[in-house]
Amino acid sequence: MTGTAESSFSRSLVRLYPLSREVVPRLALGLTTAVLASAVALAIPQVLQWIVNGPLFADSDPVALWWGVGIVLALGIAEAALLTARRQLVLAPGTKLEAKLRVRLYAHLTELPVAFHDEWGSGQLLSRSMSDIRRFRRWISFGMIMICVNAITIAIGTALMFASSWLLGVIYAAAALPVLVMSFRFRRRYRIASRLAQDQAGDLATVVEESVRGIRVLKAFGRGRDALDSFAARADELRETELSKSRSLSTVSMLLTLLPEAALAVALVVGAFLVADGDLTVGALVAFFATAALVNGPLGRLGEQFAMSMDAKAAIDRYFEVLDVPNTILDPAEGERQSLDAPIGMEPSDSTDASINTDASNSTDVSDVSTARSGRVERGIRLEFADVRFRYPDAPPEAPDLLDGVDLVVEPGETLALVALTGGGKSTLAQLVPRLYDVTGGAVRVGGIDVRHLDRLTLRTHVSMAFEDPVLFSASVRENVLLGVPDAGDDVLRQALDVAGADFVHSLPGGVDAMIGEEGLSLSGGQRQRIALARAIAPAPRVLILDDPLSALDVRTEALVTERLRASLRGTTTLVVAHRPSTVALADRVALLHEGRIVAVDTHAELLATHELYRSVLARQARPVRESGVGPIPADGAARAQRTATAKPADASAKPAGASAKPTGATAIARARR
Repeated sequence: MTGTAESSFSRSLVRLYPLSREVVPRLALGLTTAVLASAVALAIPQVLQWIVNGPLFADSDPVALWWGVGIVLALGIAEAALLTARRQLVLAPGTKLEAKLRVRLYAHLTELPVAFHDEWGSGQLLSRSMSDIRRFRRWISFGMIMICVNAITIAIGTALMFASSWLLGVIYAAAALPVLVMSFRFRRRYRIASRLAQDQAGDLATVVEESVRGIRVLKAFGRGRDALDSFAARADELRETELSKSRSLSTVSMLLTLLPEAALAVALVVGAFLVADGDLTVGALVAFFATAALVNGPLGRLGEQFAMSMDAKAAIDRYFEVLDVPNTILDPAEGERQSLDAPIGMEPSDSTDASINTDASNSTDVSDVSTARSGRVERGIRLEFADVRFRYPDAPPEAPDLLDGVDLVVEPGETLALVALTGGGKSTLAQLVPRLYDVTGGAVRVGGIDVRHLDRLTLRTHVSMAFEDPVLFSASVRENVLLGVPDAGDDVLRQALDVAGADFVHSLPGGVDAMIGEEGLSLSGGQRQRIALARAIAPAPRVLILDDPLSALDVRTEALVTERLRASLRGTTTLVVAHRPSTVALADRVALLHEGRIVAVDTHAELLATHELYRSVLARQARPVRESGVGPIPADGAARAQRTATAKPADASAKPAGASAKPTGATAIARARR
């Protein structure tokens, strides 16, 4: 077990070398100065031996005595200077390494797929990126150096004590050896407790983060006391683990102090007899005990330093535990990479061909519609789902795919609404387009190119998405809206806010430069949705994914924003995830997703008239709206939606798929990490 643990720690340190290469020279120099300081300290007892045996007793030479005092003073000053240099040398590189490790972890977290973040608790990631890295930095700047210095001090000091008196050296070594054995045994026990404590601290941070984010819910339902009790129980678990660590450390520290001191007491008695018999000089006895005093400190601190090492080992293990998670959504290899940078009016005709052709025969009336945004003409491109299959990574083997062969085409410039029962996979299907998740079968194509053959940054430049649950950042309104186009001017900002019906921002203190609090919780749900919608519109994407972005709006505001969106989306290929009937008013056509497949594609009016399942799904989605009194109610066969929806011919290429016995619920990924 010990060898395995040491090997594992060594491998972790070796893995850190590429990140720490720049700071290693200064750390090595700091270690050198620390070792020199220890050597200087160990030289003082030898000078004392010379002073006692020579100028003080044998020679009675005052001048030599003062020379001895001067040498001891000089050695003391040199030791202090070396210790100061050590601190100065290791402080800057240690903090630099800490920052570098933190940035490296953050970069990896931003690269990892959404499925990873669905699985891991935010508190666990926060504790790894903050406290764990800080703990490791303290060890590498202090603990690692002191362990090396103390090991050298103990080895050299023990040799010097044997040189002073082999018998007294044996007495001291007889006590020191059990101390070393106990230290190694303590390390194994402490390592387990240290890892448990850090995991529990991460879980506790997750609880705090969730409680702060959900404070309105806790207060509204009067569950603050229950949340406190749950938090207190977890805090007590962490407290018990920390107490267990402290008890182990205090026990071993007591033994590490007691045994050497007891050995010195025995050595003092034996040494007195040796001096009386003339077998040992007084100077040698003084040097022995002065050296023992220097060695006792490192011996007594072994337990504390081993504890620090085990804390650092657990911290770096937790760090690499995240860093070792592979990113499954990668950019294509250089030879497979294709481009969407097509001239206006041109589209890739084949997903396997990276070149752009000018075959106009593939165009439809819809694709001829273009819109001017941000001073340039934008054109929608074809979006295609070809036999798309998907299942979540932690789905049981016996569970069916959430998406089981979806075939669907959204023509350039067309707006298509996707309708399904709750949990039917429509939001998941939409998130496959910008590769927030990757298909487990089939392909998603944009402009005739498989999205897996596109650079992720390029793809997400052409594809924009507005989520049902908007996330805003602690920044200004301007920064939130222009997140995808940070260099855009005020005209883009103003147009995006106008289309999204977010004119209310001008009445905020500071206007578009007003700072939004954490996650925008100072705003209403509808206000947050409109800012998020403006953020999706601002980049003028060629493909726009709207995951029911108007669900929190009142009827009047929703109607206003819907009309503006319909005008703005001309020429943009748009997939609208419809969670309620009123959303289909945006769409040229509607696709019905059921049991993992597209079972119907037509205009809203045609589906209402001919498709019983579609009417049933709309009715089930309308029921919560009707009961809450929010939003339009299609009580008579969605007559209002019939009047507002734009009817277009059905796409002949979108073939209905036969229904299979598949459940409609998506597998939730909510397991907390350790």
